[in-house]
Amino acid sequence: MSMRALVIGGTRNLGPSIVQALLKHGYEVSVFNRGQTADDLPSQVLRLRGDRGVPAQLAAALGEKSFDLVVDTTLYTGREALAALAQFSDRVGRYIFLSTGQVYLVRTGVNRPFREEHYHGSLMARPPESQVDDIRNWLYGIEKREVEDAMALSWKNSRFPFTSLRLPMVNSERDHYDRIYGYFLRLNDGGPILVPAEPGLPLRHVYGADVVEGIVRLAGGDLGTGEAYNIGQDEAVTLEEFLRMLARFAGRPLELVHVPRATLSRAELLPDCSPFSGLWMSALDNSRSKRELGMEYTRLEVYLQKLVSFFESGPRREIPGYRRRQEELEMARNLDLCH
Repeated sequence: MSMRALVIGGTRNLGPSIVQALLKHGYEVSVFNRGQTADDLPSQVLRLRGDRGVPAQLAAALGEKSFDLVVDTTLYTGREALAALAQFSDRVGRYIFLSTGQVYLVRTGVNRPFREEHYHGSLMARPPESQVDDIRNWLYGIEKREVEDAMALSWKNSRFPFTSLRLPMVNSERDHYDRIYGYFLRLNDGGPILVPAEPGLPLRHVYGADVVEGIVRLAGGDLGTGEAYNIGQDEAVTLEEFLRMLARFAGRPLELVHVPRATLSRAELLPDCSPFSGLWMSALDNSRSKRELGMEYTRLEVYLQKLVSFFESGPRREIPGYRRRQEELEMARNLDLCH
């Protein structure tokens, strides 16, 4: 008898790769989502439609179905977690959900790279209302913590079989934010890339295929039940090191123009002009996942070269993050004239 898996989400970034991996491992796969994003999933995948934010729609779509595995890619709030726990309390063998390294960024008194034991402790106060971006990022971390806390309590009280995978930024061929692709387009047009003048945070991201590998390793047994794992690449590099590597693989020269962050922010060019210059990027210690799950992470230079080859193999795409490129180039010209 085939194992049954449900992927909640399933159409963007990691979703299609998760579905394909589970099919390859012999699962009968269903996906639950609102049906608003076109997908190229195989015809044998059962589509279940509804808004997970409305528990009645989740219940109606699932009916009496039970699953050996649920992979939840779109679990963002404590309210959604409670609805999922009510729905799947005795109808799932494993429940793996994608959390975030941002659960550490709302902590106080901890240093990078964050370890799993850094989760518990005092939290930041809510930022001032004037700091809109900080509030948005703070809420994301706080609400993901609400999810993790609800899952951990359910494990403690009734052994609900969850595992949390805490992710940094995920770089993949299907990244719907097109972050690396935006840098790639700027390299290809031959103009400079605008970056904040001050040193930024080191980049310690993860390749999407490695996240999928972590899910597959957990899917078939009890390994890691009731636990949380950091999933992330080994290397931490500066933004300039990253861009020089990307430029080398793209066969393009790299020109950086350093601009005060406040200037870029006033012009509303961030994050588009340099999405890896954000102030809310986690860096995760991956040693526990390597030790307990046997994870091996793809080297940055290996997956970055794969992404460049992927970009070059397809037609040029127009993306929102590139729409104000002419304003970036004009700012660079004006700064050059001033000097």
